[in-house]
Amino acid sequence: MKGKTKTEVGTMSMYLFKKKITKITLGIFLAGLIAGLCFTILYPVIQLVPTIFSDIEDLGNPNIIWLPLNFSAVSFKAAVRFILPDGWMTMVKSILYASSIIVIQIFFAAMAGYSLARVKFPGSKLVFFLVILVFLVPQQSLLLSQYIYFNHFNAFGLLKLFTKAGEINLINKPITLYLFAILGFGVKHSLFIFIFSKFFLNIPKELEEAAQIDGCGFYRTYFKIMLPNAVPAISTVAVLSFVWNYGDTYYTNYFNPDGPYLSTILSTTFNSANKDFVVNAVKTWFGLPLATDFAFDAVKQAGVLIFLIPLLIIYFIAQKWLVENLENSGLVG
Repeated sequence: MKGKTKTEVGTMSMYLFKKKITKITLGIFLAGLIAGLCFTILYPVIQLVPTIFSDIEDLGNPNIIWLPLNFSAVSFKAAVRFILPDGWMTMVKSILYASSIIVIQIFFAAMAGYSLARVKFPGSKLVFFLVILVFLVPQQSLLLSQYIYFNHFNAFGLLKLFTKAGEINLINKPITLYLFAILGFGVKHSLFIFIFSKFFLNIPKELEEAAQIDGCGFYRTYFKIMLPNAVPAISTVAVLSFVWNYGDTYYTNYFNPDGPYLSTILSTTFNSANKDFVVNAVKTWFGLPLATDFAFDAVKQAGVLIFLIPLLIIYFIAQKWLVENLENSGLVG
């Protein structure tokens, strides 16, 4: 402070003090805001603890607020018996189904997105508009036509060459869900095409020009140059596709209701019409004659938590990777 007057030193000290107070106040405010948001988000999960981990006969006790009086795993045991009829293989089958749909959707969405981004043909803008339109149109408005089409599936009349009837019924057949993904009508498929299209638009054309100079044709350029560079878009689509297909109940309920999908089993088993059945089953299985209707909610919430296990694992593994790739995937920017 050498060379400065006392007034200047006092003014500087006051400025630094106010700046420090402002920084501390802002930090406290942000910490309180983040804590409040975290509590708001986690509150439903916290509420599950006294419900899922309580003894079935203690459910509904007004004295139980945050912690159970008696810890018990009966709700989980009952949920496993209800939603995992084949044991953990039921979950494995659901994971395998969602994983196979991921591969199909990435394969076709990436090709469609690349074509819309790089190939200029008459009506290309109209096709892109139709892709966006399919995403915006409610699924329910297409249900009747889709159901009739697969109920009387004739593959554009080609089946007349192989069958006497000229059509087959694909309702309640697993292949129907795969056909949806192949034909571009899978869960959020049009959104995935949009993501790939926006991503490929951001890749410099010099890469393709260099590949063409080296003798690569259109398809070789796509598979050898463009697709390997689309890892951010592929990872984003893979995570979103798994989450949406693993938890899908719309297509599975209408087109393959008897399939071994955990989401379908969960929604069907814990339908409100089955409340008495679930409660009576818990009473019989575990010898709990005093179980009330609260047992239905406890077992249902335990089943939901079991259902979420693969999604939580993916979240903790892929969250950082996914956030880092979002900017280059076409979703933002």
